[in-house]
Amino acid sequence: MASNYTEASIKTLSSLEHIRIRPGMYIGRLGNGAHAEDGIYVLLKETIDNAIDEFTMGAGRKIEVELVGGRTIRVRDFGRGIPLGKLIDCVSVINTGAKYDSETFQKSVGLNGVGQKAVNALAAEYMAQAVRDGQSKLVEFARGKLQKDHRATRTEERNGTIVAFTPDEQLFGKDFRYRTEFIEDMLWNYAFLNRGLTLTLNGKPFKSEHGLQDLLTKELSGEPLYPIIHLEGEDIEVALTHGNHYGEEYWSFVNGQHTTMGGTHLAAFRESLVETMRNHFKKDYDAADVRQSIDAAIVVRVQEPVFESQTKTKLGSNDMGPGGPSIKEFIGKFMQQALDTWLHKNRETADIIKAKIEENEHERKELAGIRSLARERSKTASLHNRKLRDCRLHLGDRNERAEESTLFIVEGDSAAGSLTATRDVQTQAVFALKGKPLNTYGLSKKVIYENEEFHLLQSALDIEEGLDGLRYNKIVIATDADVDGMHIRLLLISFFLQFFPDLIRHGHLFILETPLFRVRNKKTTMYCYSEEEKQAAIVELGASHEITRFKGLGEISAGEFKDFIGEKIRLEPVNLNHLYSSDELLAFFMGKNTPERQDFIIDNLKVEKDLVEA
Repeated sequence: MASNYTEASIKTLSSLEHIRIRPGMYIGRLGNGAHAEDGIYVLLKETIDNAIDEFTMGAGRKIEVELVGGRTIRVRDFGRGIPLGKLIDCVSVINTGAKYDSETFQKSVGLNGVGQKAVNALAAEYMAQAVRDGQSKLVEFARGKLQKDHRATRTEERNGTIVAFTPDEQLFGKDFRYRTEFIEDMLWNYAFLNRGLTLTLNGKPFKSEHGLQDLLTKELSGEPLYPIIHLEGEDIEVALTHGNHYGEEYWSFVNGQHTTMGGTHLAAFRESLVETMRNHFKKDYDAADVRQSIDAAIVVRVQEPVFESQTKTKLGSNDMGPGGPSIKEFIGKFMQQALDTWLHKNRETADIIKAKIEENEHERKELAGIRSLARERSKTASLHNRKLRDCRLHLGDRNERAEESTLFIVEGDSAAGSLTATRDVQTQAVFALKGKPLNTYGLSKKVIYENEEFHLLQSALDIEEGLDGLRYNKIVIATDADVDGMHIRLLLISFFLQFFPDLIRHGHLFILETPLFRVRNKKTTMYCYSEEEKQAAIVELGASHEITRFKGLGEISAGEFKDFIGEKIRLEPVNLNHLYSSDELLAFFMGKNTPERQDFIIDNLKVEKDLVEA
């Protein structure tokens, strides 16, 4: 029987209640801080954005960020300070702010009638202090509700605003914490986009002199083919170069906001880059050949930008502002003039770019023939079914569990059998390797089609044409915790790093942590991932315990797999944070037996006697 639908069914939520009940509408996702996209970093970003807008208006050249105990954030700017009489409204009343006045904030990060209020509402404790013209006012909140409204007092402090908050563990979980590396990446981006500004994290400075050129220098995974091209104009800045990697890598920004999902400005840049190269070299190059191996960054400043969500990760605007040109026209004209002129003045670099494009064209045509043969071979032998035990739901399906889709890459049929027998067939797939995969370092992409396992792995993931077709949200390397397992892990990471770095950059690659020990008595079984955990389990279970040491996944029964690939799964993300030269790293570990590696092994070699004494 249908429930009654009456006047009592209609409810009106306050803005505070709405933010707390539907936080995803305001910060995208919750999470515990293990990923850079988790909501606690959006709370920090919203707070820093306000300070950045003050700097943009010429008020204050320093922003201090403090992280206390991994969970509490304090941000201090030296701008004009919020007017004391409006402090409570500005941090707690939705749709209140100065950014609706286009003369005051022409091209601010966002309209922030919502942002700081969401921070307040989603924080267990929140404090805001305004310092303005010798007067200071402090207000304190808990979960968005005002606790103390302190009277204004005289002060000798410099003008500015101080905000401190602790995200609410009721929403983000008891184990949430800020990861320093993600905050540092955020602060570097602010520094690259705001030359002349110094940001600090617990005293560590972040400052840039060359803008996007510095960004590319920091982020490149290897040596560029030619010096970074750096172009600047009114409301636009571009930096670009080519590398030796596969794929395209972009960093795009609008009014200081890192648009990780791109948008109309990035689409216009990618298109105008191709058109400019075609016109300059007077040849109708394929777009993929121009953009293959590109590393580029672009920032545009738009009046009244429209984003596709409150978290502002994708630009939806088509125009630079009311009455202004379209974003496509604006970027296209700038690139055609600035980049074409630069190439005419720098013939040596232009020749390198032309050679790179033609090299990409040659490899693409060579791969086309190899792809055709590889596909026919796969169909004839029906090899796909022997390697992959697929799941029913995949990334992109219209199902709420599609985001859970996971592919486990395991070594051997024994581990594959145990995992297959106990997995969740809806969301967990298994790909079985046979022995050690090929070391792909120094090989071209055609090895993917010539090597059976790599071709079938690429097919299982459906990433031949890029990440748009990716079938699994998580790719998990599940190898034994011994020397052979570590070697296989390194070979697979090397493969993905060389040919599909975007999988790593976008957070899809993980290592499965498997237990080293099982400690149990008649009542309780505990799985331990380290010697320290084993000792703690021994103390907890008492004298009647028994210990099993796991050497490989194949030793673990199917029933036991359930205990560590389900809700309690431990995954270590593989990421490129602070890995500034993956080319050098690959050469060291995966290249020929270089003197450097020999010296490293000799210097770090431990014999049995050393281990016993340690």
